Amino acid sequence: MSNIDYTCIADQELLHMLKKDDEAAFAEVYKRYWKLLYTTAFGIIRDAPAAQDIVQEIFIRIWHGRHTLNIAALKPYLQQAARFGVLKAIRAEKTDKAFYDRLAAVTIDVLADDLLLYKEQRELFEKLLSGLPDNIKEVFHLSRESNLTYKQIAARLNISEKTVEKRMSKSLQYFRDNLNYEMCLVILLATGYLASL
Repeated sequence: MSNIDYTCIADQELLHMLKKDDEAAFAEVYKRYWKLLYTTAFGIIRDAPAAQDIVQEIFIRIWHGRHTLNIAALKPYLQQAARFGVLKAIRAEKTDKAFYDRLAAVTIDVLADDLLLYKEQRELFEKLLSGLPDNIKEVFHLSRESNLTYKQIAARLNISEKTVEKRMSKSLQYFRDNLNYEMCLVILLATGYLASL
């Protein structure tokens, strides 16, 4: 086994070898992807120790679960794992608006690699959105789809900015009430509807 050049082995074969307790195959997966995962996590949270912890946890889970791994494509799987690691970190700590803005930018790119996941999340979001009262739904659409400011929405609908703000707040509360925290955030990010949560 020592004469094998692991750098030339495809991801799927490395995973197969990993299931057979091949530590060198695991080391190659780590070397191949740790930087990508760290860059992804750090690009969102801007916290080096937290990003390192997220990456370490991903690889620890892979090693401990190596005998039952069922990964169709390693790179998207790992990127998704990094994103969910970040979501877990979000729940553990309070973060500022700039954090969510960075998370939104990265999440759209990551979800582009998994169109089925994006489609499922979009469908779930649209189903929930249809349950909003019409006046709240209208404000939500104007804000998130037409990118209008509260002032512009108020002028268009002939209501006060305060009313616009209250309706947006109600819409976001509705999503929080109907989804767990991580799924709410992922769907809002995936569908471009992120606001202050």
